[in-house]
Formats: sequence, C-alpha cells, structure tokens
Amino acid sequence: MNRTELTNRLGNHNHDRDIIVIGGGATGAGIALDAVYRNYDTLLLEQEDFGKGTSSRSTKLIHGGVRYLAQGDLVLVFEALRERGRILKNAPHITFNQQFIVPVYSAWEAIKYTIGLKFYDLLAGKLSLGKSQFIGRSKTLAKMPGLNEKGLLGGVIYHDGQFDDTRLLIDLVRSVNDKGGICLNYCRVTGLLKDNKGSVCGVRAIDTLTGKEHEFRAKVVVNATGVFTDDIIRMDQPVMKRTIRPSQGIHLVLDSKFLPGDASVMIPKTDDGRVLFAIPWYNKVVVGTTDTVVDEAALEPKALEKEIDFILNTTLRYFKVPPQRKDILTVFAGLRPLVASPDDPSATRELSRRHKISISSSGLVTVEGGKWTIYRRMAEDTIDRIIRKGMLQPGTCRTGTLRIYGADGEWPRNDRLHIYGSDAHEIKKMEEADPKPLHPDLPYTKAEITWICRNEMPQKLEDMLARRTRSLFLNARASVEIAPVVAAIMASEMGFDGNWQKTQVEEYTKLAANYIIS
Repeated sequence: MNRTELTNRLGNHNHDRDIIVIGGGATGAGIALDAVYRNYDTLLLEQEDFGKGTSSRSTKLIHGGVRYLAQGDLVLVFEALRERGRILKNAPHITFNQQFIVPVYSAWEAIKYTIGLKFYDLLAGKLSLGKSQFIGRSKTLAKMPGLNEKGLLGGVIYHDGQFDDTRLLIDLVRSVNDKGGICLNYCRVTGLLKDNKGSVCGVRAIDTLTGKEHEFRAKVVVNATGVFTDDIIRMDQPVMKRTIRPSQGIHLVLDSKFLPGDASVMIPKTDDGRVLFAIPWYNKVVVGTTDTVVDEAALEPKALEKEIDFILNTTLRYFKVPPQRKDILTVFAGLRPLVASPDDPSATRELSRRHKISISSSGLVTVEGGKWTIYRRMAEDTIDRIIRKGMLQPGTCRTGTLRIYGADGEWPRNDRLHIYGSDAHEIKKMEEADPKPLHPDLPYTKAEITWICRNEMPQKLEDMLARRTRSLFLNARASVEIAPVVAAIMASEMGFDGNWQKTQVEEYTKLAANYIIS
C-alpha cells in the first residue's frame, strides 16, 4: 500500500465514480469496504491520517455495551453483540475474546450483575463468547490479585471482545485498496460540487502534503466525518443547525503491575453513573473512560484535570495499590460523535450510540453516531439506504463473512506480531538481522518500522508512533525518546531529508506533551 501509487491511480479528475466517502475513521472505512465489495468504484478521502481522531482513541473493546443494557437499549445491545461476533470471526488476528470480572461487595450486587450478564449472554445467542458466572472471593482474587480486598465478596465473570482499534482500521483500509478502491490520507475536502439542479455530484479537495487541488465527481457523496460531521453538512446547507454534540472520554495508561493477570475489570457504576474499565493491553493497563461535554470538536482533544482526578479517585476504591499521577505512562482523550439532544445537549450519558443516516434534499448522505463495534452494520445500512433511494444500482452486501486483510495468517497469540496476521512472517524474517527493540519500554524494532514504511502509508512521524505502532498510547515519554531514530528510519525509506527529520521530531515532541502528565 503505497500513497504515491494510489495518487497515480486517481487518474482523470473528471472520472465519475460511484461513491466518495469523506472521513477515514471506522465509519468511513467500513462504508468504503462495503461499497467496494459491492463492486462500486469507491474513493475515500481523509483530511489527516487514518484514525487520527476518535477511531484511534477508544477503550479498545469490541462489545455490546453493558451500560446500554442497564439503560434498557436492548436493540443497540443486540445489534452490537451480533456485530461483535462477526468482527472476531472476520479479523481474528487483531481481535480476541477477553475475560472480564465485575467485583462485587454486596449480595445484592452479586445477584443483580449475575442476572444482568446472563441476559447479556442470552442476547448474544450463538455468537456468545462464553458463559457468565459468579465466583467467590478466593477465585476472584486468584484471577485478579490487583483488586481491593476490603469487603470483597467475589466477582461476576463475563466475556467481551478486545482489539487494537487503529491496527484494525489500517487493515480495513488495506482491504479496500487491495480490492481496487482508493483510500487516501491527507486529502482534505474543501467543498462540495453540485450540478445545475443543485444536487451534490462530487467534492473539491486538496492534497495537504503536496498542495495539489482536485475535483472528484461521483454519483454519491457520503459524509462519515464523526465529530466533524457539521463542517461537511454546512458545505451543503450553510445555515443548518448543529447536529453533533461531542462528548470527551479520557483513558490513563499504567504499568501492568497495577492489574496483574490476564482478566479485565469492569466497574459497573462510578460516581457519575458511567461504567469504568481497566483492561490489559500490550502489557500495559488502560483505565477509562469519562464523559465530559465539550463545545467544539478538535483533532487533538486534551484531557482535563478533573477527568484525570476522577479516574484516579475511582481506582482508590477498587485497586489494591491505587496509581498516582507519577505512575501514568500516557493519558489520551477522544471525542464521541453523539447526536445532539434538542432538550438537553449536555446530557450525553443518556444519549444512545445508535447511528442515524440522513440524505439531504441535495443528495448528501450523512452518517451520525454509532460506535466501533457496529462499524460494519452502519456501513451496510448506509449503502442499503443509498440503493433504496435509487442513487446506486443494487448490489449485495458481502461484509458479513468477509475476512479482513491479514486475517488468514496463522501466528501464535502470545507473539506480539500476531497483529500483522498474514504479514507477520515477513516482518519476523526482517527482524532476524536486528531483533532488539528500539526502546526497553516499547516492543517495536527497526525492521518493523521499515516494513510499515513500505506497506502502510505513514506520511509523518506521528502516523508511525501514534497509530501504525502504538508507542504514543503505551508510553508517551518513551515514544519521544525513540522519535529521532524512527524519523531517521522513515527518512531513509521514504526519501526525506534532514530538515524533514528535524521538523517531524519537533512537531511530534510538542504533540506528545499533551499525553504526558507532568
């Protein structure tokens, strides 16, 4: 997957495509994948890097949503559980079955959560990942020695899916490109094209790396830009009222000593009524999340002090050894693209994560809401809606059983290269000459960085350290320390000069400061 090759494939600017998707996150990539496998000529444009926004900042779960079960949104939970099962089958190299424990400190909690999670299993049906059950205090502590023992009666075990969000996204992009579609990063849509009847017939865009301007025409244009949805809608309808209300959630990343063992913890109710997770991830522990309304969407949202304090204070009650600020390896923030409530736009905790598809009078298709787990279903619904409106010729959805790029590779789960699936052998062979990691606190090697340069379209140092590898999200300080070495490898592979290296390291160091707790 080479960006220069993709830009060459764009061909004649006047070539009419079937569909243009704006937005390179989970929703946009899912729609592009569905479209290209229905044999539609498909182009996806992302203003920054794939997954730069919300899609790289999730809780790393493929799940039905226990809190939506508590809210009574059974339709969403049922749909998400079905999609969870499909994702684990279609991308087994990057997703897996994760055991969770809900610690209980009263008999009523034991009864309530056992019954609730049994119902969760029932909704999953044949795609269930394992049976829920109550276990006693000693078994709970054996599985989860990092729990606070005071008053602990036991725990309720249940199962959900876990994944690396951006690694899955990159594989979706590669799946689209391999099928003949084009997914292009750093190509920002600056306006919509309309015909003499006022119908949307394409987009104006600029390649932000080269400055080259383009006009791309298509039968259908889909707005799948998440928290930036309103920006595209206003290109179509300048006076349109706000439709998206961003809600910020943050996560703290800690050393694995705070949660030894393979299981995750789910705290079913915090002080603000949310669910809090503590999840093993790449030999670290990810703890989150929060729910804070923000006024404006940002590409680089920043964690608020009150959010950090909230998570740390919650761990005081549940962790045997609660972490302190100095223990935080990384803090990252993400924005949920929630559809605004007309009555109380600040009450994001009560808003559903169901998706909404709308088609304007000029034909702009907009997808709002949703979450990572249902990305495939959102895509299927979107293309089906477009077909029903007569905007494209009928085509059958094939993504329900479609194996994602890399899924056919067999690699041991205990080897971290399993995330590359069918490409793991190639990277392993390249590592034979120099298998030593670039940093003692990060797992990545020179060979891995080199392979990514050749195959996964990173254009900036941030792309490599934040998303192709997860260095920034695992240990922000360590990622800054390896930044000069990684920049040099990238420059050598991609033909950049010393000035590029210097600038990239400076920009990355500035960005990483937002992920470091001082």
